[in-house]
Amino acid sequence: MNRERYHFIGIGGAGMSVIAELLHGRGAVVQGSDAKPSATLERLESRGIHCYPTQDASQVPPDHTVVRSTAIKDDNPELATALERGQEIIHRSEALVRAARGLDFVAVAGAHGKTTTSGMLAAALVEAGADPSYAVGGSVLGLGSGARLGSGSVFVAEADESDGSFLAYQPRVAIVTNVEPDHLDHYGSEEAFADAFLQFASRLVDGGLLICCADDAGSAHLAERARSEGLRVATYGRSANADVIVDGDDVFIGEDCYRLSLQVAGDHNRLNAAAALIAGIELGVPAPLMARSLGAFAGTDRRFEPRGYVGGIRVVDDYAHHPTEVAATIATARTQVGSSRVLVLFQPHLFSRTKNFADRFAGALSAADSVVVADIFPAREAPMPGVTSALITEKLPGAEFVPDLTDAAARIASLARPGDIIITMGAGSVTEAGPMILAALAGDSGQVTP
Repeated sequence: MNRERYHFIGIGGAGMSVIAELLHGRGAVVQGSDAKPSATLERLESRGIHCYPTQDASQVPPDHTVVRSTAIKDDNPELATALERGQEIIHRSEALVRAARGLDFVAVAGAHGKTTTSGMLAAALVEAGADPSYAVGGSVLGLGSGARLGSGSVFVAEADESDGSFLAYQPRVAIVTNVEPDHLDHYGSEEAFADAFLQFASRLVDGGLLICCADDAGSAHLAERARSEGLRVATYGRSANADVIVDGDDVFIGEDCYRLSLQVAGDHNRLNAAAALIAGIELGVPAPLMARSLGAFAGTDRRFEPRGYVGGIRVVDDYAHHPTEVAATIATARTQVGSSRVLVLFQPHLFSRTKNFADRFAGALSAADSVVVADIFPAREAPMPGVTSALITEKLPGAEFVPDLTDAAARIASLARPGDIIITMGAGSVTEAGPMILAALAGDSGQVTP
C-alpha cells in the first residue's frame, strides 16, 4: 500500500498539530518541525509523529507533501527547499480537507467563539455515542487533545477565517458564531470580511445547514443574505426573532424546551451550546440526548483555564484577543468575584489588530478594576511605526503599559488582594505569565493551590 507522506512546517502550532494527528490516525506517514521544543512536540512524538525542534532544509524528505500555514513565509529554509524541488506544497486547510475525506463535515467559524463551540460540539457528540472525528484549535478538557479520529460519520472542525482558508471546505453543517470585523490586514475592508462569510456559507453541500447567531448583527445579516440565496438557515439567540431561543439555561425549539446544564459559565457559552445543539440534531442525535450531552463539555485549554490560587487570589488564563472576547471574559469573571475585583494582564495580539481596535480594546478592558498591558505579541507581523500597546492604555485611565512580560506579571501580582481574580489574557506568550504571577504571590512560602 502506497501511504501518503507529509512534512508539517510549524507542526507545534495549535491548528497544525491537530491536523498532523488526524492524518497520522488515518494511516499517513507524518513528521514535522518547529522553531523550538515544546510540550506539543513531546505529545506528538509520544503518538508516533517524529518532530524536529529546529527548522533545517535537510529535514524535508523529497517524497513528502509539505504542509504550511499562512504564517510560514517563502524564505523559511524548509519551504524554500520544497519550492526549489517542486514538491507538492499544500495549505493546512487542504490538509484538513484530506483528513476529513468521506465524512460529514461540520465547520465552525466566527471572529471569536469557534474553538469553544467546536470543542463543545465534539465533546457532546462523544458523550452521545456518535464517536466523531474532530480538529479543534485547543485541547478539549476531558478528551485529551484537540484532535481525534473516531469511527463515526461526523468530522467537526474549527474553520479559520483569518486568511480566507475556510473557503477550502465544503461542509454539511456550517456554524457562524459572529461576523465581527477582524483580520483587516488580510481582507482590506469590513465589507470584504463580511463577503467572505457569505462565500463560506455558499460552500455548503446541497441541502446543508447554515447556523447563525441572531444576537450578532453581522451573523444575523449573513443569515438574511444566505436565505435570499436559497440556503437552509437556522438562527439562535436571545432575540425573539431567532428560530431557536435561548432564555437562561432553557433553549426553545418551537414548542419544545430543553434544559442546559453546562460546566462552563457565561451567557456566551449558553449561545455556543445552542449552536451545538442545533448542529447535533441536524446530524441525527435526538434533541433530548444532545441537550444532556452538552453538559459533558468541561472547556478547552486557555478558555478561562484555572492556573492556581495563592492567599485567596485566583489566577486564570484566557485566549481572548478580540474586544468582544475580552468583554465576555471579564463579564464571566465578574459573576464569580462578588464584591471583590477583576484584574487583567492583557497582551495585544498583532500590530494590525491593535491599530484597528485600540478604542474597542480600551472599552472592553474598562470593565476590569485594574489593567496592565504588555507589549504587542507580533505573531506573523512585522512592527508598524507608532503602533504599540500604549494606543490602548492612553485611552484607558488608570491602565498601565508595562512592556516586558515578566515585569507586567510582577506588577499585576502586586495589585492583588484576597478575593480577587487575575486574568492573563491574549493569544500569544502571555500564557507564560500565569506561573510568574503565582510565584510572585506565593513569595518565600512557595505555596500554590491548583
